[in-house]
Amino acid sequence: MLNISSLTTESRNDATTHLDDMSVDELLSVMNAEDAKVAAAVQQELPAIRKVVIAAISAFQQKGRLIYIGAGTSGRLGVLDAAECIPTFGTPSDLVNGVIAGGKAAIQSAVEGAEDNGLLAKLDLSRLKVGPRDMVVGISASGRTPYVISGLKHAKKHGAMTASISCNKRAAMSRFADLSIEVDVGPEVLTGSTRLKAGTAQKMILNMISTASMIGIGKVYKNLMVDVQPTNEKLIERSKRIIAEAAEIDLSLAEQYYKKANGDVKKAIIMALLQCDLQSAEKRLATSGGVVRRALY
Repeated sequence: MLNISSLTTESRNDATTHLDDMSVDELLSVMNAEDAKVAAAVQQELPAIRKVVIAAISAFQQKGRLIYIGAGTSGRLGVLDAAECIPTFGTPSDLVNGVIAGGKAAIQSAVEGAEDNGLLAKLDLSRLKVGPRDMVVGISASGRTPYVISGLKHAKKHGAMTASISCNKRAAMSRFADLSIEVDVGPEVLTGSTRLKAGTAQKMILNMISTASMIGIGKVYKNLMVDVQPTNEKLIERSKRIIAEAAEIDLSLAEQYYKKANGDVKKAIIMALLQCDLQSAEKRLATSGGVVRRALY
């Protein structure tokens, strides 16, 4: 029988032993107080997170991918972070992948037994043809999910860089990853419900990994999303505002550059700042590896 009694994520929280007898105000207050501990716990792991970010940047620079793999809440968080990279950073749909035990059906519903199925992880990663240029990040609050551990083993066997994110110290999963992040947020308000503090910590860490690595490959200029894809009316207007703010020009002039650049925000910014034509902007971007700041000098 699996022994989980030693896991912090399964232990009881002394501050919430009478959870069912609390008023709504008391309940919200204690949840808020517990949530306030998460950022401090994540801060303790910044050196480990830094290593994972650097490895992810390296994977992207080698034309590799960032692949998250997890089960349950952890898997859903990976899928969410991967999906959000597409509109935020204009990435191809396969650059950041979220793999979840049980497949798409598991995003909304629990798939019985999926997280214990190590063979399933191998099949899922085999379909992605994981290789030496890729970075595979296993996510598991307990740090011992068989599906995730099997996925990490498969990734290492095929030469990929691997990392793990868990919410227990000395997590079993860490032994199977090149890099490990172990964030201890303490016992949950609701015993064992790792969608709470553990889930919040994992979301914060994934935010850091994807955002920092995208900045590292030139997807951001200053603090602006210059690779945003104008796929709807809201994003078209946002693109124009980004050009206006980056080039310090009014919105009407930004709209002109937007049209001249055929909706490419980076090129429009370079054209506006350097007073050059589209062809010159394209050449500068090409020689700078797509990094706006480098293209300006």
